[in-house]
Amino acid sequence: MTPDQKFARWIKYSCIGFVFVFAYFLIADLTMPLTPQALATRVVTKVAPRISGQITAIHVENNQVVHKGDILFEIDPQQYQLAVDQAQLNLERVMQDNDQLDASIIAAKADVDAAKIVLEQREREYRRLNTLLLRNGTSRQLRDDALSAATAAKANLAASRARLKELEVSRGDIDDDKNVNIRVAQNQLAQAELNLSYTKIIADNDGIVTNLQLDTGTYAAAGNPLLALVDNQVDVIADFREKSLRHFGHNSQAMVAFDSKPGRVFTAEVGTIDAGVSSGQFDADGRLATPTTSNRWVRDAQRMRLHLIMHDEELQKLPAGARATVQLLPESPVLNLLAKAQIHFLSTLHYIY
Repeated sequence: MTPDQKFARWIKYSCIGFVFVFAYFLIADLTMPLTPQALATRVVTKVAPRISGQITAIHVENNQVVHKGDILFEIDPQQYQLAVDQAQLNLERVMQDNDQLDASIIAAKADVDAAKIVLEQREREYRRLNTLLLRNGTSRQLRDDALSAATAAKANLAASRARLKELEVSRGDIDDDKNVNIRVAQNQLAQAELNLSYTKIIADNDGIVTNLQLDTGTYAAAGNPLLALVDNQVDVIADFREKSLRHFGHNSQAMVAFDSKPGRVFTAEVGTIDAGVSSGQFDADGRLATPTTSNRWVRDAQRMRLHLIMHDEELQKLPAGARATVQLLPESPVLNLLAKAQIHFLSTLHYIY
């Protein structure tokens, strides 16, 4: 065989190999999709105080495991304790004022009764003198004086009743549970006590303390995050081209290879697929639409994100951001076997890169 014939044979073999590899990747992408765009994530909670003040105590260390309800750090409670004391004194003052109003109401009711008696007496005197005047038994002057006295007594009774009404309005409901003044004071006390409880910043869920950069004496501003709490539960996410997910959905089987664990493959199943991605979200900002322009005949494929469910306890120790490769497993036995061989091969390559 001449050198030209050998060269032509190698060219033919290379073309056949290229066609075979191209066909394999085309079929694999459609029937047993794989993506290296996957990683382990954890929910990160930014811990921020609800009140402002100077930090007096820190009860955790960086990378420490904490449980829900554990105290992370404390803020100087002195000013908030004073606010509680002030609110308590205000409540006691309101109750004392109500007692005083109760006494004033009793006195005002007595004044009303007295004014009513005086009015009845003045009206009887007026009627008697008016009868005598008709019989020429008294003077018109005395009758007019009696009329004036009766009118004044009636006005005094109205003033006494108005004073009583004013006191009753100020007093409010007799029932302390319904009294507005007491309820306002109790609300202020409850708010002060709530602020005092906020001086102890506690963990709202189990997790690991990270990025702890605190020291006693630091001034903490309300709403300003001071540390991060990483959740214990690991969520593995993977981004696939949307056409690759046509035959896969919830509960589809998958296999995952992590870069940090070369040579090992873990089983998983598809939990959920996100309802959308950021490119499908538009803000109503009052501007006109900006159409996407491209000179390419075939545009870049859109990637959709899915979440995997993994039950291996060992994976709960993975750090957030750990990279992974995810292989979806088709139902066909032959393709299923090829998919497993593919992910095992890539996992072995992680020894090298």
